[in-house]
Amino acid sequence: MTTKGGLMNTFLTRYTRPAIACVALAFALILGNSLFSLHHAFAVNPLLIQLNSDPYTNSSSQHKTEVEPDTYSFGSTIVAALQAGRFYSGGGSSNIGWATSTNSGTSWTKGFLSGITVYAGGPYNRVSDPAVVHDAAHNIWLISSLAMNIRNNTVVGVAVLVSRSTNGLTWGKPVVVATAGSTDYFDKDWIVCDETVKSPYYGHCYVEWDNSYHNGRIMMSTSTTGGLTWGSPKSPQTQTFSGLGGQPLVQPGGKVIVPIYGTDLTTKRDHIYAYTSTNGGTSWNNPVTVSIVTYNLQQATYRGGSLPSAEIDQAGKVYVVWADCRFETNCTAGDIVMSTSTDGITWTAVQRIPIDAVGSGIDHFTTGLAVDKNTAGSLAHLALAFYYFANTNCTNATCQLYAGFVSSTNGGASWSPKVQLAGPMSVKWLANTTIGYMTGDYISTSIVGSQAFPTFPVTFAPQNNTLQEYMYTAALNVVGGTIKAGRNAVVVTTQVQRVNAAHRTAN
Repeated sequence: MTTKGGLMNTFLTRYTRPAIACVALAFALILGNSLFSLHHAFAVNPLLIQLNSDPYTNSSSQHKTEVEPDTYSFGSTIVAALQAGRFYSGGGSSNIGWATSTNSGTSWTKGFLSGITVYAGGPYNRVSDPAVVHDAAHNIWLISSLAMNIRNNTVVGVAVLVSRSTNGLTWGKPVVVATAGSTDYFDKDWIVCDETVKSPYYGHCYVEWDNSYHNGRIMMSTSTTGGLTWGSPKSPQTQTFSGLGGQPLVQPGGKVIVPIYGTDLTTKRDHIYAYTSTNGGTSWNNPVTVSIVTYNLQQATYRGGSLPSAEIDQAGKVYVVWADCRFETNCTAGDIVMSTSTDGITWTAVQRIPIDAVGSGIDHFTTGLAVDKNTAGSLAHLALAFYYFANTNCTNATCQLYAGFVSSTNGGASWSPKVQLAGPMSVKWLANTTIGYMTGDYISTSIVGSQAFPTFPVTFAPQNNTLQEYMYTAALNVVGGTIKAGRNAVVVTTQVQRVNAAHRTAN
């Protein structure tokens, strides 16, 4: 499957090479931004493949911008979904785009969903939060999204939608999963399906979202019809935090485990939580705490950081990663950390993924994890994409954003050296929002065969006052490494807290 990264600074805060690299890449973009099946651009290390480009021209949103990708792989097919034409205020985009490869990433076809926004034959003002999955029982691909309208001069999440396709290339009009009432505000949907033939709930698909006007109340809906119809939303009986960004995963036996970010309603401290269902979504058990979250507040107003990215291996072990500063003295920079569980209730101690040395001053955030579904346990293959600032003590004027990648072939016990995927990128080249410049609240990685395909926005200097933020992937071998993960935190500070009022502006 794939993954979501996270948010920072106001919503959590949290980016080279010679100039010739940027010039060559920009030139490649000029040559090939229209219809294409495979577009190669110059890259610092791996060869980057452009997946899509924002085609919209409405003056109310920012062009050309593409942000917040999710991906999923099944067999030799990979489907990516993304936002195109990001709005500055209130969240959302002009439409959801997609890019699909049916030959293990060799070539790609791109397009945009129809019937959602007014810019593509639909009734809604905006759309946000795409997530993609495959339902093997019904041979259907599904992209969930959050439809948004303007209500009383406020942009509100008004419906969770699912678009369906039998091949990842032709998509139908959206199906409504749930509609928000006049006192509701839906946010941050995610989707998964049970693909294990021997599972008692094979073919059950689950959509998760939260209701931000009701203390981030967790909502779950289940389909047994390939996404054609959906059950009434259900919630855990007890929830003591405001939830955001839950990512449901399904074990081979049918148990659903949902890691989720949340802010304790009493202490206002941020945590990673998890909750489960053992009866195919008929009911949902109360959440447990995975870990507290610590982070440093950046000077740059970059939006993206600590939402969890979660995946599951062949045996049903769940891996969840997020950005955290507990291993850095005084929380002066962020690392990517990981915890695992085999039952969704008991979780391992948090360990640091050793992308860079402790004390390096490099700040890591907005991560997308993939786990090879054909591997497990101590032989599990993990692939991790992320963004980083080379110097955490930077500002909007000086920050240089990079995309990076590491992998493991022993379940995360040790990791490969970092590969630089893209950068340097100026923060000010990114789509802007009222809570910071953004590549997305999450990014994504999927594994096909022995290769990982991280999917992430890459941005270039604006042209004629128009942004140049496009969606890319790269084919990278999943390799082992000898850089061992760590388990002992240097310092856990309690003084740095996210401004909770910004928690509900995440679309």
